[in-house]
Amino acid sequence: MVTGVNRVTAIEATLRRVCARLEVQPDSIDARLEKAQLLALLGRDGEAKDAFLSVLQLDPTHFGALTDLGALSLAMGYRSAALTLYRQAAACHPQEPAGLVNLANLLLEDGDLAQARQNYETALALDPDLSDAHQGLARHWMKLGRMQAAEEHGKRGFSGHSIVTRPCRGASDPLSVLLIVSALGGNIPTNLLLDDRIFAVSALYAEYHDPSLPLPYHDVVFNAVGDADLCEAALAEIPRILARTKAPAINRPEIIRVTGRSANARRLSNVDGVTAPHTVSVPRSALEAPDAITRLGQQGFDFPLLLRSPGFHTGQNFLYVAGPDQFAAAVSQLPGDRLLVIQYVDAKGQDGLVRKYRVMIVDGLLYPLHLAISRSWKVHYFTSDMVAHPAYRREEEAFLSDMPNVLGPGIIQGLARLCDILRLDYGGIDFGLSADGKILLFEANATMVIALPPQEPIWDYRRKAVTQALDAARRMLFARAGKAQQGYSPC
Repeated sequence: MVTGVNRVTAIEATLRRVCARLEVQPDSIDARLEKAQLLALLGRDGEAKDAFLSVLQLDPTHFGALTDLGALSLAMGYRSAALTLYRQAAACHPQEPAGLVNLANLLLEDGDLAQARQNYETALALDPDLSDAHQGLARHWMKLGRMQAAEEHGKRGFSGHSIVTRPCRGASDPLSVLLIVSALGGNIPTNLLLDDRIFAVSALYAEYHDPSLPLPYHDVVFNAVGDADLCEAALAEIPRILARTKAPAINRPEIIRVTGRSANARRLSNVDGVTAPHTVSVPRSALEAPDAITRLGQQGFDFPLLLRSPGFHTGQNFLYVAGPDQFAAAVSQLPGDRLLVIQYVDAKGQDGLVRKYRVMIVDGLLYPLHLAISRSWKVHYFTSDMVAHPAYRREEEAFLSDMPNVLGPGIIQGLARLCDILRLDYGGIDFGLSADGKILLFEANATMVIALPPQEPIWDYRRKAVTQALDAARRMLFARAGKAQQGYSPC
């Protein structure tokens, strides 16, 4: 096994040779590009960015420089810059399928499904066997609830390509992580957590696990399959993967499997200090039947209620149904063979605002992450009113700075009880506060995202909380692997 020190020494030696060549041939595009790529491999991101830009100064349409700088921008957290670079690469090189897929992947993540699909299909017209494009279309159709189409492209995209390795770009020996993921989504977002200047990551798509292939080298296993409602097949395969390794595992599948929305509602509704809305998974055929509303009433539901397609997040395919006359139309709008029926509970405070708190669970401890405030019942941070209202941001800052005093001992004790029952190594709890002083549980599972705040100074107060949660998760990974954590912290 090549250590990080030996790898870095070899890269640095190559970089010196390339720099010597540039002294003789300063306008060599190939040498400039190689220098940029080597600097990126060393994690010297600022220098690498400048080197890629020097290539583009000589050739603004250079495909390699555009795509590599796009990838570097994405790794550095500059998503809009990455999207611009990928658009330019695709526009200048429409016959390069890899560029089309790069663009499509970002468009898909941003919710532009139509444009993403168009780029994937154009890439496949150029290369019908391109696995990355089939993988993207599998995720695209999953987002639309077209599971048969998703599975067809998944087989073509992931069969024979079930392991993807991402090397570490840092200067020190990385921690090697076997990241188990689902091919169809429902995964914990880990790009920010598993920074490629600290971790060497090999992702294994659980549904396409081939036991005849050796597992990549790893110090620790991180199961990122977090959505129990969507990822039944992946969760069923993970025990067979874990049986092949002696490495410690984060978020074992038996813990994840019982965190679906309806399962959580059943087991958490009786926790002292917690209100968990009545939630049931119902076949679509039953909801489309003439007596559907009567049967729901017999199960304890009344209007208004909420309908949701399992496996979707950030408010996608999630509807408020005010009365029986809206029910059939709402069912028809949602994808999936089964839907979640959730009893609506009014989360508005006395001021008419809905507050959604997010607290992360990391290795048994609670870390405040954000507070989103909105007038809408469906509140998410990116659709909330936080930008427009300084008073809301001050309230969030108080929560992040002193969660115990802001929430009070009763709420903190309730969150601790939930943490003990969930047993997640890594996850989170989204909740509001009910009028009677209880936790109003919105969601509790492993799929919670930790995202860096935007660069604007108004969000500076959020950065410490994000850093604390990320650092705690990274410390957990190193501790479980029994290794000392390197001093570098990218946040």
